Amino acid sequence: MQKSLLVFYFLFLNSIVFAQDEKTEIPPNGWSKEGRIQLLFNQSAFNKEWTGGGTSSISGNLTLNYDFNYRMNDFTWDNKILGNFGMTKVKDDDFSRKTSDRFEFNSIAGKQLENSNWYYSYFLNFRTQFAKGYEFSEDPQTGENIRTETTHFLSPAYLQTGPGMMWKKNENLIINIAPITARFIFIDNMFTSGPNYVDGLYFGVDRGKSSRFELGASISGFAQFDLLENVTMENNINLYSNYLDKPGNIDIDYSANIQMGINEYLSANLIFQAIYDDNAVAAFQIREVFGLGINYNF
Repeated sequence: MQKSLLVFYFLFLNSIVFAQDEKTEIPPNGWSKEGRIQLLFNQSAFNKEWTGGGTSSISGNLTLNYDFNYRMNDFTWDNKILGNFGMTKVKDDDFSRKTSDRFEFNSIAGKQLENSNWYYSYFLNFRTQFAKGYEFSEDPQTGENIRTETTHFLSPAYLQTGPGMMWKKNENLIINIAPITARFIFIDNMFTSGPNYVDGLYFGVDRGKSSRFELGASISGFAQFDLLENVTMENNINLYSNYLDKPGNIDIDYSANIQMGINEYLSANLIFQAIYDDNAVAAFQIREVFGLGINYNF
């Protein structure tokens, strides 16, 4: 676990080195808004004469990235909405399957210290998913594919909030440290009400309960920079340690999005995400998506 944490620190610190070269630009007072909708598309197809093996499939991944920020002299209020939903359909499979599903809202207000890149800050982070999640299995008697619901909208949902200190060089390089952070995990108690349920099995929530409270420390960072001409990399990292239960088990959520521009509307994209949360599963959850992106900026 400690080695994995060092790897993610190394990745993000390298991002900071690149981002340090970006010019510092102070945005004007008032609201600034920017958004992007993107559809990533992947497909593979084989005709019946193809002898090399393979199964036809089609997948799509829709993402939303919207920023609305406010500045008034030494006060800033930055807000970001992230949405991501992907599905894949494999030929002859009874069910379409999710490849990604995430909704996240980040908000951080800061009061700048005089002649400094440091701010007093207060942050809020909320995340959940859009649609139901399933585990897939096969009926041993009939061989029929079975899916069992394991998650759905607002189950789980995470809310983190707390005061701290923010270091902000510019809009593309931000680190926030919050040593006293409250975290709430919300779930539907239908998942914790079974007679054989074991306390903490479902996202750390006890039997019959619909929420869990934690108090700990949070570190988050955002770095965006140009790798090459028309190649942009965006990094997000969130670390959380729960003082009340196993503080050494640090939750990690790291994501990287590399966008290789083709023209105003087309790009090739690589998305990578790694999550470690032992309340969910005591192992890394890894997601990687690569495909052709159709972009709309607003």
